[in-house]
Amino acid sequence: MRLGSWTLPNTVFIAPMAGVTDRPYRRLCKSLGAGYAVSEMAASNPRLWDSVKTSRRLNHEGEIDPIAVQIAGSDPDMMAEAAVFNIQKGARIIDINMGCPAKKVCNVLSGSALLKDEDLIARLLESVVKACTPHQVPVTLKTRTGWDPESRNAVRVAKLAESIGIAALTLHGRTRCDFYQGHAEYDTLREVKQHISIPLIANGDIDSPEKAKFVLEYTQADAIMVGRAAQGRPWIFREIQHYLEHGSHRAPPSFGELRHCMLEHLEDHYSFYGEYTGVRTARKHIGWYLADMPNANHWLKHINQINSTREQLQALEQWFDLCPADAPYIQGQT
Repeated sequence: MRLGSWTLPNTVFIAPMAGVTDRPYRRLCKSLGAGYAVSEMAASNPRLWDSVKTSRRLNHEGEIDPIAVQIAGSDPDMMAEAAVFNIQKGARIIDINMGCPAKKVCNVLSGSALLKDEDLIARLLESVVKACTPHQVPVTLKTRTGWDPESRNAVRVAKLAESIGIAALTLHGRTRCDFYQGHAEYDTLREVKQHISIPLIANGDIDSPEKAKFVLEYTQADAIMVGRAAQGRPWIFREIQHYLEHGSHRAPPSFGELRHCMLEHLEDHYSFYGEYTGVRTARKHIGWYLADMPNANHWLKHINQINSTREQLQALEQWFDLCPADAPYIQGQT
């Protein structure tokens, strides 16, 4: 699959998730088979560019190209300015967020709230594509099937996006009002694919190699994007890719491999965020890694009370010392 001048190594991607897919996690997922990763949503408002949160989201040091940055907003001129600003900071692909369902985003007419105003969508997409064209930077769009089940407009939005020059479309198979409830609308994705010639990236409920194969075949999408299923399971990308190529399952990581992967990820995480923020934001990742492991409950309670990165690592080392290094790590089993 190609995006502009970039040829991606495979068609199994990590979805941008606020508070999750920061630079350390994107780098980890790419090292474990993700063919493409987009940054967390970055604000288009210039007044926020110097904030600590936005500065971190725009830090791509050491990241494998192509660096893709997702921007969010509702003002066409401001979004265009944000696109150029991020290109100057190293972005090689600009992604427009038109799918975030969070109230604080939709209340300012950003994210999936844009789906209620197709005229604004057209002006916004045209403004960003026009700003990126001189830099030869492709623009992609991530969206949902509509605002609510009574107003699905995914086909119209997809055709509009293609006509304006959007290079690829990522479609989460739910409306904004569905949030993450119910089942993804693969029928809608399939219909959209029949109406556009640009690449379609399918997103929603892809949580296993089998599901990935089914979605690709049923929707005829060009790629898939994995979101929540990658939390605490970053090796899902190589598992899916192996299944798509060989039709067989790749062995799960051993506890020894998990130990190396997890501790290396945390070291990168601490370095990125610093002591105070690093130890606290690492807790959710640790919880996801050890989810449903019966012998981890005691350690997780202890880890969540630790305020030192060194002590947090020591507690994890002690937990891993109790696990046979060669045994396969399967979440939900001892």
